[in-house]
Amino acid sequence: MELLIESIKMDWPVLLPIFICSILVVAVVIQKWSYYSKNKRDIAVYMRELNRELESNDLRAAQDTAIRCGGIIGEVIEEAVRIFTEQKNGFSRAFDISATLATRKLESNLTILGTIGGVAPFLGLFGTVVRILLTFNILADAGNQAATVASGIGSALIATAFGLGVAIVAVIFFNLFQSVVKHFENDFNLIKLLFLNYVDSEGQTPVNKYSKPTPRVNL
Repeated sequence: MELLIESIKMDWPVLLPIFICSILVVAVVIQKWSYYSKNKRDIAVYMRELNRELESNDLRAAQDTAIRCGGIIGEVIEEAVRIFTEQKNGFSRAFDISATLATRKLESNLTILGTIGGVAPFLGLFGTVVRILLTFNILADAGNQAATVASGIGSALIATAFGLGVAIVAVIFFNLFQSVVKHFENDFNLIKLLFLNYVDSEGQTPVNKYSKPTPRVNL
């Protein structure tokens, strides 16, 4: 503990950037965790309701389902209903634009975690190199003292450990949140496929009386 306090006193200029990075990591993790938790939905429940409503062409009920769902999933469903109502022919492209905008909201600030995960170890290494150079300088002035060398090297390694610790936490949560975003993207894709099933069925004309009806999605 004394070594840590002494290291902070002596090396605070090189430890300060790592400390700022650690604060940013904590802030982003709390913000994204809260955001994803608020927007988490059981998509299967709403998909079943939407399937029944689209099958009966009850778009008002589908809109109500989107509002009841809420969150970013509800926003995407609501936009899908609007596009389905106004421009069925260009549904796929218009929906992809809406889904991409929603994905950008989900990915916001994740680059901070990715950047810190890559930079923090180098900041720690920089602090270690600086402290070792200062230790050698002190050693040259004071003569060969093993205790001074050991203390200086121990203090130097604290910066590396600090930087690695911040980087590890940042990378873990970056990968975790990326998987959460991927899960949301899969939900968006399911919504798109459900609506496309009815867009395609309305655009088809039977060739003869023996044509098979378009299959509905059973959820």
